[in-house]
Amino acid sequence: MGTETLLIIGVLIVGFYMSWNIGANDVSNAMGTSVGSGALTLKRAVIIAAILEFSGAYFFGSNVSETLQSGVVHPEHFMHDPNVLIMGMFSALLATSLWLQAASYFGWPVSTTHAIVGAILGFGLLVGGVHAVKWVEVGSIALSWVISPGLSALIAYLIFSLTQRKILFALHPIYATKRIAPLLVFIVLATFGTAVGSDAMSHLHMEGALSVLILFALTVGLIGALITHLLLRKARFSSTVPSTGTLRGMQQILGLKKSIRHLKRVRSISSGDTRNVASETISNLEMVIERIQERSELKPKSHSDYRVVEKIFGYLQILTACFVAFAHGANDVANAIGPVASVIKIVMNPNTTTLATPVPSWLLALGGLGIVIGLATWGWRVIETIGRKITELTPSRGFCAEFGAATTILIASRLGMPISTTHCIVGAVFGIGLAKGISALNLRMLRDIVLSWIITIPSSAISCIIIYFIIKGLLGAISFL
Repeated sequence: MGTETLLIIGVLIVGFYMSWNIGANDVSNAMGTSVGSGALTLKRAVIIAAILEFSGAYFFGSNVSETLQSGVVHPEHFMHDPNVLIMGMFSALLATSLWLQAASYFGWPVSTTHAIVGAILGFGLLVGGVHAVKWVEVGSIALSWVISPGLSALIAYLIFSLTQRKILFALHPIYATKRIAPLLVFIVLATFGTAVGSDAMSHLHMEGALSVLILFALTVGLIGALITHLLLRKARFSSTVPSTGTLRGMQQILGLKKSIRHLKRVRSISSGDTRNVASETISNLEMVIERIQERSELKPKSHSDYRVVEKIFGYLQILTACFVAFAHGANDVANAIGPVASVIKIVMNPNTTTLATPVPSWLLALGGLGIVIGLATWGWRVIETIGRKITELTPSRGFCAEFGAATTILIASRLGMPISTTHCIVGAVFGIGLAKGISALNLRMLRDIVLSWIITIPSSAISCIIIYFIIKGLLGAISFL
């Protein structure tokens, strides 16, 4: 067996190891909220994620992979000695993989995109200097890490605000859910159909057929909405039809709860007497609500209705969980196979001056398989952190968060932007917190998360540099090519 064959086998093993770690850590972004809200059991989440993650990686993964192949460093700065670039990419994969495994062991949800980009950046600065780095491209990648949580937050905020106004604050929450749920399914599936249809048309060289894409997306959305409508119409839920007196009490409670939310915003930005008065008024209004509930016997009825609403949203959240899993596989498989594709191209053509090359289907499949195995073996660790240890989730909130994140991820995948799915999920949850009021946000937790994002890049860069020196010391005298 020749040196070239051994080299390819070695980098494939490390690339598979990287994919395994992505599955063990980052898939929590797709399934953590669903497990935490109770919409899915851990076993079912693993099965669904395995199918959708692999599909996203296989059918959508090539766009972002080509960005990571040559979008961070100038390969021409290393082409005088292809062995240097091979050791660098190998070091980046191994450094990121080891760090991800450590994070997964402790149940920490981290950004694999941050890690691999930081590792490649560290290698580029070490070997090629400042001029070896494509600073414009790196800047655009870094900008996407700011834009993506903001866009996820905006989409989740809009969807959750609609859910609050039209369903959760409605006088008849169950009836409102039956009416609004088909619209939500239409939005989810039409968005998903747009992304999938766009990629399919590019493979069929039909990029200009916008009308066909719109028709396909609308058809997928309408079919899903119709099925949802028929299922909900046939479903029988135990709900209380309120009397006139009960209706009046429900209207009073809804109005008082809205006043309390506004007062909590005032309290969060006030101090001194204003804060004390706001707190006292909130307490008084909460006591009034309790008296109205006791007098009108609303408490058990409203709780029963909201349990039914959350049960319906549990099914909707499974739909968005599939959406996120597909989108995550499409975006994050590039973190593993992008550097692998670079090494394989150098081995096959040592005199090449560019690393950009179509990613073969078998390599996308290998990355997708690694993600699936990593999820099935170690994914439960970080899923429990996201789903159960950070905050209490409900299916309605989880649905809105996952939809906002998945939409952002798929848009980025189509544009070839290697964004962080962790950013998108956190941004979406932040948007839901804003919709509930600033007091609902854990700003200290948000600060810690952002700090971990900042630390990841230099940490992975330093790790890559250390591993590069180790590999160079052990194999520096060997010429791979």
